[in-house]
Amino acid sequence: MHFLDQAKIFVRSGTGGPGAVSFRREKYIEYGGPDGGNGGKGGDIIFEAVAGLNTLIDFRYTQHFRAPRGSGGSGSNRTGAGGDDLVIKVPVGTQVLSEDKEEVLLDFTKVGQRVVFLRGGDGGRGNASYKTSTNRTPRQHGTGWPCEEAWVWLRLKLLADAGLVGLPNAGKSTFINAVTNAQAKVGAYAFTTTRPQLGVVRHHQREFVVADIPGLIEGAADGAGIGDRFLGHIERCRVLLHLVDANDADVAESYRIVRDELEAYGAGLVDKPHIIALNKIDTLDDELIEALSAELAEASGADVIPLSGAAGTGVDWVLDKLLEAIGPGPDAVPEGDEGEDEITWSPLS
Repeated sequence: MHFLDQAKIFVRSGTGGPGAVSFRREKYIEYGGPDGGNGGKGGDIIFEAVAGLNTLIDFRYTQHFRAPRGSGGSGSNRTGAGGDDLVIKVPVGTQVLSEDKEEVLLDFTKVGQRVVFLRGGDGGRGNASYKTSTNRTPRQHGTGWPCEEAWVWLRLKLLADAGLVGLPNAGKSTFINAVTNAQAKVGAYAFTTTRPQLGVVRHHQREFVVADIPGLIEGAADGAGIGDRFLGHIERCRVLLHLVDANDADVAESYRIVRDELEAYGAGLVDKPHIIALNKIDTLDDELIEALSAELAEASGADVIPLSGAAGTGVDWVLDKLLEAIGPGPDAVPEGDEGEDEITWSPLS
């Protein structure tokens, strides 16, 4: 499946149906009077977040969405049928932006979240509703209220608990393959990862989602390399795992480059909890690992975890730290609240 995280679409709700001009004509009823019904309401444009989607690729091929209009009213005071609502299904994590991308109109963060974005026009009034004591045979009617339309941008920000950042070839894909079933592409060249990858980690009877994004290089905020467009996918993460390649000429400089790009991007990424890991230590001896860890710790001001995603060294340690930063799960029992005593079943109870 192709990955697409931005798409521009056109949406239009349905126009209200026109009211009818009709008069009652029946045998033996001399003055039947007006009986034109109202028009039907136009269909709404509704966005709904659904599970099982992680791309906006469908919106590359279908870009125009128009809800049907309401039907016109008819005689015998019959109201026209309303137009069906048009439901646009989007992945969880999708934002609906204005055409200039300056305003976030909708933000979908939960499965099943459903919002009416554009309301269909109300139906026009039939001539029966215009009847008064001084106007017994009105011939005017409403044409129906107009629709609403807009060009909007859809932007997908994947929902994950932890995000992986680092320079190209820092071992992010190897790490996510080691702890999940993501099967990310691994290669001995820069920018092996060209689109975000998600994986589910199961550790200590807990589950959390990890996001791997393409590597950052110096000047990514200005468009160098793949740029920083994929950083939006880790904006919602609770913690970031920063991987630094132990084989880099200067591990401290490697850390600073990525840190500076995160700061230039903004969105609070540098304020999130960071876990620093010195990766690919399986290629080094213990003395060099200790020296590089100390150098990296001095540059980052945080504890450094020696790690090898390929060999599995330090993986459990990193996962423990990630779980600690993510916090308790939704089903966790608060400390000091063990709940009610267990009731033992018996046939006499």
